[in-house]
Amino acid sequence: MIRVYPDLEAISRAAAELFTLQSRVAGIACGRFSVALSGGATPRRMYELLATPEYSERIHWSEVHVFWSDERCVPEDDPRSNSRMARQTLLDHVPIPPANIHPIRCATNPKQAALEYEAELKEFFSIQNPNFHMLLLGLGSNGHTASLFPRTMVLNEDQRWVRDVYVEELGMYRLTFTAPFINQAEQVVFLVSGADKAQVLEDVLEGPYQPSELPAQLIRSGTKHPLWLVDKAAGHKLTMTNDE
Repeated sequence: MIRVYPDLEAISRAAAELFTLQSRVAGIACGRFSVALSGGATPRRMYELLATPEYSERIHWSEVHVFWSDERCVPEDDPRSNSRMARQTLLDHVPIPPANIHPIRCATNPKQAALEYEAELKEFFSIQNPNFHMLLLGLGSNGHTASLFPRTMVLNEDQRWVRDVYVEELGMYRLTFTAPFINQAEQVVFLVSGADKAQVLEDVLEGPYQPSELPAQLIRSGTKHPLWLVDKAAGHKLTMTNDE
């Protein structure tokens, strides 16, 4: 499903509202809400909104468990860290128990960190709900999502939940959820903003299926179709949308 909004602010509010509602539904159904956050610039405003009383006072933070779909293998205080950004904009401003925050720590040994994070996920999901209630993703201008980059070996992974990947053009290691694991989530939500994403968004959603070049095409959730929240600048090339 594709929903087109006027701008990033409108996308962010729609996503914050969805987060809030889904957290309550999940909390009532199974006593907790599991969510995987994404990095990048686009979700920042959503996180800021969730930290405001308008949203934060409607969320039972003791029931929220936060993970990350990918991470750059840098120290936790590095400005490039996805978890650092989420803490500064959201998590440090709401009453979420520290034990409910599950960051990826991969600065020193990416391969070992991938095994450890996968083990943590398997232990967590063996208790109650088997999959994430909500998993947030972005879209890179090269068609990547999470840290599933074009022409990387991780795109062929069909067993593991978490893998390390060396991104040649960035000169760094990253950890990422694999496509099959992402596709297990109850709801996958893409946030896409800006005219610079218009061509790749059209290629991913309406172009030929070539996931080695456009890894975001691998994301086809088994329980629901991914929800695409895009602004008019990013979505102006699309021919089929559900405009808001």
